[in-house]
Amino acid sequence: MAKFISPKEAAALIPDGASIMFGGFMGCGNAHKVIAELAKLGTKNLTMISNDASMPNGPDKDDFYGVAKLIHNKQIKKLYATHVGLNPEVAQQMNEGTLELVLIPQGSMVEMIRAGGAGLGGVLTPTGVGTIVEDSEHVHSIVEVDGRTYLLERPLKADFALLSGHTIDTHGNIWYKGTTRNFSEVMATAADTVIAEAEHVVKTGDILPEDIITSGILVDYVATPEEG
Repeated sequence: MAKFISPKEAAALIPDGASIMFGGFMGCGNAHKVIAELAKLGTKNLTMISNDASMPNGPDKDDFYGVAKLIHNKQIKKLYATHVGLNPEVAQQMNEGTLELVLIPQGSMVEMIRAGGAGLGGVLTPTGVGTIVEDSEHVHSIVEVDGRTYLLERPLKADFALLSGHTIDTHGNIWYKGTTRNFSEVMATAADTVIAEAEHVVKTGDILPEDIITSGILVDYVATPEEG
């Protein structure tokens, strides 16, 4: 059963130098409360694996929406992402030499995470063949299968996955609302420690079995506004 803790306690579990998978798409589906606590702590030299770097201003009207807080604070030393164009600070920090960016095609990245969680040796994809993607660190080799050329992409794993669930029950089972599930479903399988931030906590059984998207067996901690 997942242990229930506060966002502050959750952030304190993550040490300097950790690698973290962040669920969410442009901040939607980010674990905002835990990320805010990480920003306060100033935890540094983090490796971020995320669809994107969010954006300076989000729908909450706050500066630096979601994971953008950590980029702004220069807490991220390396970023694996599929696009970063809406956060100009990424390019700025790259030019300064304070942030390393690894861009991966979106479909390839989610498959690499799935492979990491499933214990597979990698992913074969034709995406990026004949382009500069071939020289990326995440490409293990170029492989020919039945006359077609593929890139063998390495699996992706992390020390932590930081997710956000709309409804989480007392056993840690998660239901995501709408598209907030995006990368979170596979990230929950590919990290050593999974922390899920809950918008609402319900009793076990209140989420219909067929509506459970991430099983509580994968979730180590649930972060709620109240401690305990």
